[in-house]
Parts: sequence; C-alpha cells; structure tokens
Amino acid sequence: MTLLAGLMLFAAMSCAGALVMAIVNLRLYHRPPENLPENAEKPLLSVCIPARDEEDNIEACVRSVLDGTYANCEVLVYDDQSTDATPEILARIASEDDRLKLVETVPLPAGWAGKQHACRRMSQAAQGEWMLFTDADVRFSGDMLERTLAHAQKLKSEGSDVGLLSTFPRQITKSFGETLLVPMIFFILFSYLPMWRMRQTNDPSTSAACGQFLFVRRDAYDQSGGHEAFKDSYHDGIKMPRAVRRAGFKSDLFDGQDLARVRMYRGFAQSWSGFAKNAFEGLGSLGLLIFLTFVHTVAHAAPVVVFALLVIAKATGSEINVLAAGFAFFAVSFAVLERWILSARFEQGPWPVLLHPLGALAMTAVQWHSFILAKRGKRAWRGRVLGQDADEPTSAETAVSEA
Repeated sequence: MTLLAGLMLFAAMSCAGALVMAIVNLRLYHRPPENLPENAEKPLLSVCIPARDEEDNIEACVRSVLDGTYANCEVLVYDDQSTDATPEILARIASEDDRLKLVETVPLPAGWAGKQHACRRMSQAAQGEWMLFTDADVRFSGDMLERTLAHAQKLKSEGSDVGLLSTFPRQITKSFGETLLVPMIFFILFSYLPMWRMRQTNDPSTSAACGQFLFVRRDAYDQSGGHEAFKDSYHDGIKMPRAVRRAGFKSDLFDGQDLARVRMYRGFAQSWSGFAKNAFEGLGSLGLLIFLTFVHTVAHAAPVVVFALLVIAKATGSEINVLAAGFAFFAVSFAVLERWILSARFEQGPWPVLLHPLGALAMTAVQWHSFILAKRGKRAWRGRVLGQDADEPTSAETAVSEA
C-alpha cells in the first residue's frame, strides 16, 4: 500500500468513526418534555444575563423571558459598564416589571474575565433554586423555563439528579463566514464527545455545555465554586460542567433547538475573532490541537482534493492509484453524510454540508490563532482583557464580540 493510499484509509476510517459517533449521540440528545406535570414543583428560577453595550439585544432577550409561561421567575442583568443605551433600556423595563433586577455595577477586579465577573455578581443576588446563565443575544420561546425545569425533574425521577443542564440554541447564520464556522460547533460536539460516557461517569473530561445556556442548580453552583472557580476563563461552556462534576454532581445535554435561538456573530471577521477568544481553551492542550489539525486536514479536507485530482488524472488517461481513490471517495461520502444528518437535525441548510472541507480547515486555523492569542495574553471579552476596566484602551486585535 502506498503512503497516499494509507493516508486515505486513515481518512476513511476517521470519517466513518465520526459518522457513527454522531448517529449514536443524536439518539441520546433528547428533547425536553412538552410541559410540567400538573402537580410538579415550580420553584423560583433566576435568569442571569450579562450585558455590555447590548442596546440592540437586551430588551428582546429580557422580554422573551418575562413574557414566558413560567411566572415564578426573576431576571437579573448586570450592566457591565456599557457606553450605549443599555442602562436606559434596562431602567425602563425594570420600572414596568419588578421581576427584572439590575445588579449594581462595580469595577472589574484584576484576574477576572468580564463575563465571569458579571455572572458571579448576578449569582450573588439571585434567589432562585436554579439559575440560567445566558447571553443577551439569545431569544427564548415562551415555554423555555417550564420545559427546561420539566426535563431536570424528569431526569431526577429517572435516577439522574443532574446539577447542570445545557443545550445549544438554534444557531442562525446569514453570511458566508457565519455559515462556514458556526455549524462546526455541532460537528465537533457530535463527532468527538461520547455522550453515553458523559452520562455514565462524572469524569470532567467527558463533559460539555454551551455558555449561551447554562441551567445550574444552586447547591451544585455553590459547591463547585461558581464562576470564581474559572474566573480567568473565556469558556464557561467547558469550565462550568467540569467544575460541577468535580464537586460530585452530574451534568447533561439536551436538545433545546425549539427553546432558544441566537445569531451569535455577524460576518466572517466577527465569527473568526469570536471563536478565537476561546477555541484553544476548549481543547485544553497543544497536543490535542496538533492531533485535530492532522485529523481535520488529512481526513476532512485532503480526500476531496485527492479524489478530484485522481478523477482528473483518470479522465486524461494518466495512471491513478485506485486504492487511494476508493478510500478518498469513502472518506468524502462519510463526511458528507454526517454533515447532511447534522444539518437536517439542526436546520442548517445545505451550505455547511457543501463547505465541510473548507469549514474544517477554517476552524483549525481559528484554533491555532486562539492558541497564539492565549500564549500572548491577548484574548478578550467585549474588547477587554482580564481585569481591564472599560475606560482602559485595548487594541483592535483583541476586540471581540461575546459568543
């Protein structure tokens, strides 16, 4: 067997493995119940929304919670030194609904990421038995709180008393750059996370969550150290479930596509910089980054090129490596099938399927950029590095939008 055929065999096996993993994981990614049982407990729930220059988002987000069917809730917002109309909008809504509570703003302490500090401040003021940490650009269905609580209670009745539930909101993409990068979240999650093991063990390394939707029980939050346990992190979606698991509680994922939606970024530049702030932190090690770079390049990008070149060579009468061509064809077929299944399940349309090789390369490049930013101390949240107050300057290089 030639080296090329061997690499294409590796590609075919890798893509087949990812496809099988995704199919199994999708069968375990359950939707929540349609409603709470009539006699179910309805404790106070706290929704915590950090806001920094969110005049275009904050009202729609807050009202999507307050106008929902679950009345026993409070919404806490921490205005993190906004310079736009965010404070005025919040003050107006608070005057109309006393369930909205505005948490006092204080200077960002040294060593804290802005979002984690904002969430910590809200957690200190929250009174709910469960807290939902989310982002201002997320929009919720009217029954979101009721169905999420129903899912938590259902898991408890089945013997899985989870301390943290999370879901990935429906991701809305409208530009080429967003379509190229954002759906890769689902490809990476369902290709590489064994959800059956996530539920069988409290091993932190087998956990995952989305920072746009972290539904955590008060006792699990407190005993895990809360946001202080990862105060300098830009990836609460990774850090919080790991902290909760280390404290002895379970975490889980569920399918909440119809409960929340978000347009996370606008355009390629914003998508790139947004993912770059925490992509390497999500991996956790240079070794894993190198391994995934090899896998994504050899297994998910190269087979398209190899197969196309071999087909062209065959058409021109040149001798080709039939074995390499066959393995490349199977690699491409498995990858396309997986992306088609994911795209259909999460309503992503055809473009993520067609752009898969380019998307794999682009996300790999983002991860390397994130690695460089992390080593240089240049990562930021909302244009601010760790412990930097709003009036301190920051370079355009580190100005990013919150994921």
